[in-house]
Amino acid sequence: MSDTTAEPSRADARPGAPATAAGVSVPEVDGRPVLSHKEILTILVGLMMGMFLAALDQTIVASAMRVIADDLNDLAGQAWVTTAYLITSTIATPLYGKLGDIYGRKKLFIFAISIFTIGSMLCTLAWSIPSLAAFRAVQGIGAGGLFSLALAIIGDIVPPRERAKYQGYFLAVFGTSSVLGPVIGGFFAGQTAIFGVTGWRWVFLVNVPIAVAALIVVTRTLHLKHRRLDHRIDYWGALSLAVALVPLLIVAEQGREWGWSSATAITCYAIGAAGLVAFFLFERAMGEEALIPLRLFTNRTVASSSIASVFIGMGMFGGLAAIPLYLQIVKGSTPTEAGLQLLPMTLGIMSGSIISGQLISRTGRYRHFPIMGAAILVLSLYGFHFVGADTPLWKTMIGMFFFGIGLGFNFQPLTLAVQNAVDRRDMGVATSSATFTRQIGGTLGTAVFLSILFSQAGTKISDAFASIAPTPAFQAAVRNPSGGDPATNKAFVQQLQAAQQSGNAGGGVGGSALSDSSFINQLDPRLAKPFLIGFSDAMSVVFLVAAGVLVFAFIATLFLPHVDLGPKPGAAAAKDDEEAVAIPAGH
Repeated sequence: MSDTTAEPSRADARPGAPATAAGVSVPEVDGRPVLSHKEILTILVGLMMGMFLAALDQTIVASAMRVIADDLNDLAGQAWVTTAYLITSTIATPLYGKLGDIYGRKKLFIFAISIFTIGSMLCTLAWSIPSLAAFRAVQGIGAGGLFSLALAIIGDIVPPRERAKYQGYFLAVFGTSSVLGPVIGGFFAGQTAIFGVTGWRWVFLVNVPIAVAALIVVTRTLHLKHRRLDHRIDYWGALSLAVALVPLLIVAEQGREWGWSSATAITCYAIGAAGLVAFFLFERAMGEEALIPLRLFTNRTVASSSIASVFIGMGMFGGLAAIPLYLQIVKGSTPTEAGLQLLPMTLGIMSGSIISGQLISRTGRYRHFPIMGAAILVLSLYGFHFVGADTPLWKTMIGMFFFGIGLGFNFQPLTLAVQNAVDRRDMGVATSSATFTRQIGGTLGTAVFLSILFSQAGTKISDAFASIAPTPAFQAAVRNPSGGDPATNKAFVQQLQAAQQSGNAGGGVGGSALSDSSFINQLDPRLAKPFLIGFSDAMSVVFLVAAGVLVFAFIATLFLPHVDLGPKPGAAAAKDDEEAVAIPAGH
């Protein structure tokens, strides 16, 4: 509820309505404060600053990840950095919903920003991929609250019919961060050092001044009146969820080295399955106080939206992880150039979000947008499957645009569907569950798809070497490389000759690219061709599998029922006034 001071002239203020600090009552409708557009925008400023912090961080890190992984000598291990962040943010998300009901959403929002900032500062100190993953996990604890709390607050203060319009402002934040993040991240990643600090470390350090600004704005503008709702906190549910997720993610990342049926992998499967069973048992025992109350999923809208969100999260993060790598490794783009080349996807996300938000606000209908969005996602990722090393960039950008449209058609309509399907007392936990299910999918998708990518890359590079190495052009380049960096060419030729003597030319040089791929774009293009084709073919497999996963999302959206979002605010009152005028006095 809002503390924002209402205008004294409001005629509908009534006794018993919540009072502001100025002592003026704020009228309520269905337990929701009646706020003017200006008052809602004032609150939105604080929420958008917090969300901008987390959204910008994701896009900055994604664009710089290849440089970071190369510098830390573990390109294939980069999945840990993303999955560690997603694990903690996923588990923290529903906890913020419960804690916000007890202690107030504003306090939790400030806490989330603070923890996120501490994690950002720690990330600048990382010395290896595992250490960076650990610090990103700290960031994730904060990020879990930034999204879910902001969406829950909007659900508290804005009627369902208008919610899509105001949530469109949040999508503008995502769009802005999608434009700025890759460019800023690419700039920092492309610098050797700034003020004595390695360039890519500024990717995390830049969060600090933004966070300080966000804290100031949130403190001054986000005035929420808290009505305490006591809950038991489902810590055992959160712990069992971690026990379920972590081993499965570990085996997704390490399975290609251990062997998918090795004793270690089977142990991880068993622990994960036991954690999953324990999670459901704890949730059932906790009842209404569960991390995610199981009764919510008896609602057809919540169940369909949640299933769709899991698969959309998997496909979305799979695509978002692979596309920047394609641009930087296969197309040879610098991080900054790759960031700018992602603009069609950003345009697609913003276009899809704006179109769906405006039409939902006007018509009160949302069901067809997730269905169309899921279908577009399937087709766009299937189209990416045909993108090769020699595919013109403009064709890839068309695919990016439609991929963005599909995401824009799904982001807010699915959240809106869940919020509209539950009672107001479940607003916080329902909103966090919508974010939670998408992050569960994103966590699994990142680990699984990057594991597929790097397990396929070695084989695909070896196959490419087998077919390209005997060609006259490649052999001429080995004898007399002319393009690229001379020192890099010389070192590569020596490595290739050593690998040929050992009888493993493709595998020997291909394995080195999975630790540090930075040398590929410095080679003579003729020598680099097997790497480019190998990586491109491996990414094609990822896109094809991701398209298959999103077919399940499309099927899930077909089960979404249509629930009318109700009249526009003021429409019912206007109708009553018209009827009152139409009835003669004394009747």
